[in-house]
Amino acid sequence: MPLRPILTFCLLAAFLPLLAQTYRVEPPNWWAGMQDTSLQLLIYGADAGSLELSVSGQGVVLLGTHRADSPNYLFADLSIRPEATAGTVQLTFSRGGQTVATQDYELRPRERSPEAVQGFDASDVIYLITPDRFANGDPSNDVVDTLRETALDRTQGFARHGGDLQGITDHLDYIDSMGFTAIWPSPVLENDMPAWSYHGYAITDYYAVDPRFGTLADYRALADAARARGIKLIMDQVVNHSGSGHWWMDDLPFGNWLNFQDAPQITNHRRSIHQDPYAARVDAERMVGGWFVSTMPDLNQRNPFLARYLIQNSLWWIETLGLGGVRQDTYPYPDANFLTDWTCRIMQEYPNFSIVGEEWSYNPATVAYWQRGKDNPDGYISCLPSVMDFPLQASLISALKNDEGWDSGLIKLYEALANDFQYAEPRDIMVFAENHDMDRLATQLGGDVDHVKMALTYLLTVRGIPQLYYGSEVLLDNDEAPGDHGIIRSDMPGGWAGDAVNAFTGAGLSPGQREVQTHLRQLLQWRREHPVIATGQTLHFAPENGTYVYGRYNATERVVVVLNKNAEEVTLDPARYQELLKGVTTATGLDGKVVDLSRGLAVPSKSAVVFVLQ
Repeated sequence: MPLRPILTFCLLAAFLPLLAQTYRVEPPNWWAGMQDTSLQLLIYGADAGSLELSVSGQGVVLLGTHRADSPNYLFADLSIRPEATAGTVQLTFSRGGQTVATQDYELRPRERSPEAVQGFDASDVIYLITPDRFANGDPSNDVVDTLRETALDRTQGFARHGGDLQGITDHLDYIDSMGFTAIWPSPVLENDMPAWSYHGYAITDYYAVDPRFGTLADYRALADAARARGIKLIMDQVVNHSGSGHWWMDDLPFGNWLNFQDAPQITNHRRSIHQDPYAARVDAERMVGGWFVSTMPDLNQRNPFLARYLIQNSLWWIETLGLGGVRQDTYPYPDANFLTDWTCRIMQEYPNFSIVGEEWSYNPATVAYWQRGKDNPDGYISCLPSVMDFPLQASLISALKNDEGWDSGLIKLYEALANDFQYAEPRDIMVFAENHDMDRLATQLGGDVDHVKMALTYLLTVRGIPQLYYGSEVLLDNDEAPGDHGIIRSDMPGGWAGDAVNAFTGAGLSPGQREVQTHLRQLLQWRREHPVIATGQTLHFAPENGTYVYGRYNATERVVVVLNKNAEEVTLDPARYQELLKGVTTATGLDGKVVDLSRGLAVPSKSAVVFVLQ
């Protein structure tokens, strides 16, 4: 063979492997026409930090690149200008003037305008779901051999049970028929952890759906199918920590990517340090920087590259799925200034969106601090529309359980609502009686069906955005193991083939389960027909003799709710409640029957009664 072809062949053989090099690029795609034209790409691969990058695409400009402490990362700042159009952007990587690799980067058209992205509000009722425990729609993905945890055992609370995204999609008709208007599944992103991976809060890839839950296409299908029924999809996001199995843990970009990166400490959970004028700095650093557990590394949002990464990730999921809201886990644990940037950037892009933050505090002043519009003494500004009303949750359970003292505990509900002066917008607060981290409602109330129905009635008629937990409608409990999260997140009856009891069809339900499910369905559907519950004002009367009366009203409609904790029926004198009744003598109950109020407000024992004034 002549020398020249041999040399050409040798050069091509040496060069082709370089051209075949591919790099991890995140976000994996972006969109033309975003409000903020900036985009920062994380590029990861062998010796990526030594690369030179050039970008070609209409309206896409490379502003600069940044190297990290690790030689395997490169961060690239792009400008996606208004004239940019959807299509393929080419990324060309070179080293020393020689092209190493080229990759296509997709710039997609936006599927909906920012104004069309609607968040949840007080007209909605949210159904919280633990996906692994709700329904198994696709048994073929129960075990994925490439992931660390492969065991499937429905008898163990800590193990995976096989529920998935398809299982939720399959039961949207049930969710809709009950009357729920939004669903909040706990996280479904990849949790490649050796144990306890079912709960989803130890994310190991922020851009990948856990294959045991399904695929990105399955997630999209759920969002689209829910939207078609008028049901909003809320994504449970986690910016405070990742899982220790995250792909970047073997090669962190910077020496300060994590808090206490070299010598991890566990958080002290002193959430009040944000508001405490006397808090020691060492306590504040331990609270924000400390890890939840050793398997959940605490992310340092004060690193500007990580902060940008997390903000863009949230935007990516909102745009990809057309979300109807975000619930942010462990809200007061990340850096507070980052939280301002994160919430404000999302609300800037989607002005009608909703975000709720989990601040597990029973002090309303502490919870109110984080809500948008709150005038804080330290000047802290937030763009967070909603917070979770843990103070009201505790008061509701205490009020129903406590039969001693002034007015059988109902005064606690009265005083809890009186604290609404602390909040910038009380109607935007999320109200609930239980969630995936606390004992089931039936367990908290000792299995008392009447009290469960009273709690549900209260949540669906008080101000705020109601959130209920899957299975409450059929009295799921964790009596056998109070406080055990694995049992709290028990399987939904009927979600697996062969289940003897089926909450979705009603087969095998006990009389008590049927009673609560029927009551809740009636209440949810009634609530849809009475927008005054979502938008109206509140007027309440101090509890007397084991009863508590409050009303929701606007210019066109008034609703009266009476809670009676007594063991016997009571009839209340309407004279005391004329500020609300305004002389009206007839009303309609939940069952549609007309009631004569001139003879008094008659309320059966241990019940909550709703009157719509005529």
